[in-house]
Amino acid sequence: MPKFMFIYHGGAAPETPEEGEKVMAAWGAWMENLGANLVDGGNPAGMSMTLTAQGVEQGGGANPVSGYTLVQADSMDHAVELGKDCPIFLADGASIEIAEALDM
Repeated sequence: MPKFMFIYHGGAAPETPEEGEKVMAAWGAWMENLGANLVDGGNPAGMSMTLTAQGVEQGGGANPVSGYTLVQADSMDHAVELGKDCPIFLADGASIEIAEALDM
């Protein structure tokens, strides 16, 4: 079954411990609902830099990565369906870039 990368953009660290618990519970419930489709729950990402042939751009560019998850799905459409309930959307302006991880 193909694997798909969910690359998160946006979101923010919780401001209080209570908010952190609520956010972690939402992520835990979503991942539990993914069941066998979850390959790697991933992690949030720290500050990034974009490296090009011309040099380094601090801060990850215009739309820096904020985390990732790896899922398996029958198709891109299936992967999109799996991502629709992701808690990243609790944050204003957040998005998920979905790409198939091609076997080499």
